[in-house]
Amino acid sequence: MKHKTVYTAFDLANTLAEKLNKVAKTLVVKVDKDYRLVVLPANVRLDTNKLKKILKAKAVEMVPEKTLEKVFKIKNGTITPFGSLHEVEVLIDKGLAKAKDIIVRAGSLTEALRLQVKDLHKLEKATLGDFSETVKKAAAKVVKKTAKGKK
Repeated sequence: MKHKTVYTAFDLANTLAEKLNKVAKTLVVKVDKDYRLVVLPANVRLDTNKLKKILKAKAVEMVPEKTLEKVFKIKNGTITPFGSLHEVEVLIDKGLAKAKDIIVRAGSLTEALRLQVKDLHKLEKATLGDFSETVKKAAAKVVKKTAKGKK
């Protein structure tokens, strides 16, 4: 699907008049020494602690944009959920499985693809798991942490 230039999954949802939970964002994380693609609904945040537990990893960290450009040879905001293109494993959040079809980046800032989650899962031999948290839960954690720090 062609669309106007957008940089975020939120903007993509607005541009295409789609619900946030039907638009997938693809994040690149470094798990110990390996890169992985994490695909989750645009209306949630990645919970790196959950991901760390699921993968039994020592460290999980978001990959900086400069590293994406250098390692994956892509422009910022254009990563697709197709790990096979970059020879990396794909992890799909269970929250996406609730949607019959989703919208993902097509490797550009002006094009997207609509596909079924089951097809992405099968094509990429992806790992399905629960490694997201709602923005509301994430905000509550920050408030709780801040309150502890003031005591």
